[in-house]
Amino acid sequence: MKPTVSIIVPCYNEQATIRFLLDAILAQTYPRAQMEVVIADAHSQDKTRDVIADFQAEHPDLPLRIVDNERRIIPAGLNSAIAASRGEIIVRLDAHSIPIPEYVERCVNALEAGKGANVGGVWMIRPGGGGWMAESISFAAAHPLGVGDAMYRLNAKEGAVDTVPFGSFRRELIEKIGGFDETLLTNEDYEFNTRVRQSGGTVWLDPQIRSTYIARASLVELAKQYWRYGFWKFKMLRRYPNTIRWRQALPPLFVLSLIVLILFSFFNQLAQLILLFEIIFYLLALTAAGIELSIRQRKPLLAPGMALAIATMHISWGSGFLWSLVSSPFANG
Repeated sequence: MKPTVSIIVPCYNEQATIRFLLDAILAQTYPRAQMEVVIADAHSQDKTRDVIADFQAEHPDLPLRIVDNERRIIPAGLNSAIAASRGEIIVRLDAHSIPIPEYVERCVNALEAGKGANVGGVWMIRPGGGGWMAESISFAAAHPLGVGDAMYRLNAKEGAVDTVPFGSFRRELIEKIGGFDETLLTNEDYEFNTRVRQSGGTVWLDPQIRSTYIARASLVELAKQYWRYGFWKFKMLRRYPNTIRWRQALPPLFVLSLIVLILFSFFNQLAQLILLFEIIFYLLALTAAGIELSIRQRKPLLAPGMALAIATMHISWGSGFLWSLVSSPFANG
């Protein structure tokens, strides 16, 4: 008998995407009788619960229930869903994700083969809306210039990594290292995987475990997302300073250099020249990446779109990180 699997999903106002996820879960090759779905909903204000209810009525053979996420933050939702679940193996998914049909089966196989304590795969990123800007954002979210060496977003090889999105693990792992940290509003996966590694476990990435992630549709949504990522990344790094990677340090250093050079440029000509050189070099790098993409995809508007999306990611992430740094002495957490 194959182990039972609980698919846990934190959710808030996801009426546009939750049905894609539920249909993908329904299409899993893993035995349906061995699966359950637990959705932790943070009191959605849209029609998310109606969409879920319609799905339940159409497919009563797939056990699915909703638990209330009273704190309305992702890690609390994950912990609530885990507490309400019964499976031997936990598979964490996201309401913006669409796993391939073999997703659960491959996660279980990798865990049973002992490849890692937490096993995950790679993202294939899809636009969150129509138009050239949404398409540009989806490409930027998977480009090395935008995400550095985040292997789960790139063409990765199988092996041990720092973190994976939407990991899968045995229930005993929670009993060993604890649940998701509810003092972090984002970066909860990275923090969880840090504890996995510190406990002697391996975080394993298998590129055959794939899911499609629906990216943000506009620059405003992208800026809010990456500002939040940067802000909470510093909170996490205060506890685990040795986990910082070069790709995480560059955006705040870049934003800080711009701030310092702009201030000094009011009364120092050398600062003006350095600032001009830095901006030109940065714009050339973004332009080159955008032109290469637009030629490859044969879509001219992807050139400015890619540049705008990557710049938004860098500046928002770096600004959020710096604001977290300067405000942390005056705030709890």
